[in-house]
Amino acid sequence: MTVHPTEGYDDLRAGVAAVCAGFPGSYWRDLDARRAYPEEFVSALMREGWLAAMIPEEYGGSGLKLTAAAVILEEIHRQGCNAAACHAQMYTMGTVLRHGSEAQKQKYLPEIAAGRLRLQAFGVTEPTSGTDTLSLQTIARRDGDSYVINGQKIWTSRAEHSDLMVLLARTTPRDEVASRTEGLSVFLVDLRGLVGKSITIRPIRTMMNHATTEVFFENVRIPADALVGEEGKGFRYILSGMNAERILIAAECIGDAKWFVDKGAAYARERQVFGTPIGKNQGVQFPLARAYAHMMAAEAIVYRAAGLYDAGHNPGVEANAAKMLAADASWEAAEACLQTHGGFGFAEEYDVERKFREARLYQVAPISTNMILCYIAEQVLGLPKSYGRA
Repeated sequence: MTVHPTEGYDDLRAGVAAVCAGFPGSYWRDLDARRAYPEEFVSALMREGWLAAMIPEEYGGSGLKLTAAAVILEEIHRQGCNAAACHAQMYTMGTVLRHGSEAQKQKYLPEIAAGRLRLQAFGVTEPTSGTDTLSLQTIARRDGDSYVINGQKIWTSRAEHSDLMVLLARTTPRDEVASRTEGLSVFLVDLRGLVGKSITIRPIRTMMNHATTEVFFENVRIPADALVGEEGKGFRYILSGMNAERILIAAECIGDAKWFVDKGAAYARERQVFGTPIGKNQGVQFPLARAYAHMMAAEAIVYRAAGLYDAGHNPGVEANAAKMLAADASWEAAEACLQTHGGFGFAEEYDVERKFREARLYQVAPISTNMILCYIAEQVLGLPKSYGRA
C-alpha cells in the first residue's frame, strides 16, 4: 500500500541529491553576490539527464511524467539549491509534447535531451497587462510563409540563457474574435541569430538572483512552422502549460519548506543558550512543528495535482491550490527558520537569508495568492467574478 505520494522515487531523489552535493552553499552565495547564472549547476543537471526527464525516450529523454519532474525539482530545493535557473525546461515541455507538431519534436527534442539546446524561456507576461493575459499586445502577423512579431514581454526569466522560447502572441485582433480567449497563438521561437538584432533582452536586477529579463520584439521574422498547434487556440495550450508550471513550482516550495525546517531544527538542537539547547523551548519547537505539519498537507495536494495532470486532466483548481498552499508552507517554514536562528539568520554564511529571499518570490509568482483565491471562489464556489469584466 502506498503511504507517501512519492514512494518509489528514492533512487531518483538520491541521484538528484548526488548532483546537488557538488554545489554547496558557498557556490550559491558567490552567485548571489554577483547576480550570476549557475551555469555549472545547470550543465551538470543536463549532463546527468535530469532536465530531459519529461522528454519521451524516442527523442532521447527519460520518458518520465510530471510527478517525477516534481520530485526532481523538489529534491533540488530540499538540498539547498535553486531550480529556478532551469525549471522552465520542465513546465514548457508539456506544451510542446501535447500540442507541438511531430516535425517540431523531431527537430528540437533530441537536441534538448542531449543538452545541446536549452528551452528555458516562457514569454507570456507583458508590462501593460500583467496577470490579464488576454489583454496582451504582442502581435504575430502572418506574412507568406513567415510570422512577423512585434511587442514586449517582461519577467521572462532565463531568456539570456535559452536557445528557444515558448511565446504567446495575438494573431487575430481582439475586435475580430467572438471571445477574448480566441486569437492567441503559441510559437516555439528559435532565439539563435535573432538576439541582438530584432530581439533585445534587458536584464532586470531583483532582490534575489533570478536571471529575469524584459524582451523586446521588433519586426522579428520567424518561419510559419514555428506555430505550435492551431492558430488562435494558444490560450488553451498556455493554460495547460500554466498548470504544469504551478505544480512544479509548488514542488520546489515543498523542497524549500523541508530545507528550512531541517535547517531550523538542526540549529535548535545545537544552539546552547542559558546552558540548554534552544530547541527545548516550546516557543522554538512549535513554529517549526507547525510549519512541518503544514508542509505535509501542502505536499499531499501538490502530488494529487501532479497525478491528475499525468492522467491527462487539466487540474486547474488543484494546480492553483497546490501552488498557494505550498508557497504558504515554504514561507511559514522560512519565517520559523529565520526566527530560530535569530541574528545569525541574517548572516550570509548560514544561507538562511538567501533562501528566505528566494522563498518570498512564490507568494507573488508565477501567480499571486489573491488571484488564486479569486479563481477558486469563481470556479469552485460559483461566486461572481470580482475583477475585470465578467
